[in-house]
Amino acid sequence: MTDSIWGYHPDAGHIAGSDLVGYRVEATDGAIGKVDKHAEDLGSSYLIVDLGVWIFGRHVLLPAGTVRRIDHDERRIHVALTRQQIRESPEFDRAKHVGDVDYHDLVGGYYQSHRG
Repeated sequence: MTDSIWGYHPDAGHIAGSDLVGYRVEATDGAIGKVDKHAEDLGSSYLIVDLGVWIFGRHVLLPAGTVRRIDHDERRIHVALTRQQIRESPEFDRAKHVGDVDYHDLVGGYYQSHRG
């Protein structure tokens, strides 16, 4: 059920191989942070977002399926989530975000339940 959450929507404007590090992330109700890292792995594409001033030192893992639109000219990524939904997401775990199926199910399930 959560597999589709890990891929970019065809109309999101994602260009394979593009460097998204440093892009500002915009929730539906305002800016939330900047991309610290991203991956384009088949079936496991995601952004790691530094929430910056919102919660000092906190990072979140956003599955690519949460991305509504990427504006490469403005270096902004618009996601289909509110700032509160992002702040309340499961804690980012650097040790588990690559290859841990249970962690991906947890994160994917959270965001799948908040899709509009």
